[in-house]
Amino acid sequence: MSTRSNTVIQATPYPERYSMNGTLRRGDDVTARKPVRSEPSFVDTIVGRHGSLRSILNDLEAVAGTNTTVLITGETGTGKEVIARAIHELSPRRDRNLVKVNCAAMPAGLLESELFGHERGAFTGAINSHVGRFALADRGTLFLDEIGDMPLELQPKLLRVLQEREFEAVGSTRTTRVDVRVVAATNQDMKQMVRDREFREDLYYRLNAFPIYLPPLRERKADIPELVEHFVQQFADSMEKTIETIPEQTMRALVRHHWPGNIRELQNYIERGVILSSDGVFEPGPLDRYETQEPEIANPTLEDKVRREILIACQRANWRLGGPRGAAARLGLKRTTLFYKMKRLGITAPADHWDD
Repeated sequence: MSTRSNTVIQATPYPERYSMNGTLRRGDDVTARKPVRSEPSFVDTIVGRHGSLRSILNDLEAVAGTNTTVLITGETGTGKEVIARAIHELSPRRDRNLVKVNCAAMPAGLLESELFGHERGAFTGAINSHVGRFALADRGTLFLDEIGDMPLELQPKLLRVLQEREFEAVGSTRTTRVDVRVVAATNQDMKQMVRDREFREDLYYRLNAFPIYLPPLRERKADIPELVEHFVQQFADSMEKTIETIPEQTMRALVRHHWPGNIRELQNYIERGVILSSDGVFEPGPLDRYETQEPEIANPTLEDKVRREILIACQRANWRLGGPRGAAARLGLKRTTLFYKMKRLGITAPADHWDD
């Protein structure tokens, strides 16, 4: 496995105007005794390498070359899928499939078929056999997103395939053996779910062999200037616009902002800002003012953070869950997934704001 030096955008004290020219520096050193890659690694494209993220990337590179199961936790929008892809790209399985499954996007029966496949006639409507995601990921990597939303009745079958590397498709008596590396991710407090008996303890410990926690953007303020410059350049290029500077006051406001939606929210805000900008200057619209009345918690759990994030999104959306401007879209979730999370966390809308 080879690694090139990290791509770094130098984060300097705020100048009067941020120049978008000449800020990108790429190292060319190669680690000893490791072959040189013909192309840059996907990991080299990860933006923001200060503080805790630097340690996370070191852990990522250490575990990538193994077959160890990884559990990535963190709030919505912190980049869990990016880290999962980086693990795959750095692993010996990089030339095989990286297969992704969102465990919250489908009911239990359909999820079982999606993961393990089914035989023709296994259930009503199964007019053809179906190859599951585990079989597709054989000798590759399977990314199980929103693993905390996996139904309890399906968890024993997942535990078996993790431990024994074998399973049976729905409606089949034939055992299939696979060689799959699993990376899972969730924004939920898995330990609390185990205590509440909403998630199997044995499966949790099997998934948590190598945990990686991604901090929220508000705890990575040193990375925000890099991320802003990266997204501004990315969207300007895609829109064939030229943006050369970012005003100092704009950058300061972005660094001070809370960003409950984390990197995904920042990315969406920058995209809107690039659309509105002209004359080579990044001039986004005003940042939303959050009106949440939730008290600050001294040592919040992951569940506390998720609850606060949902409340903020609902208040910003005037308690409308669906639609392009609804809370679900702001959080990057399906409406049904958001409804489930709100029910689990005991979040209810005011009577005059309920979104049917």
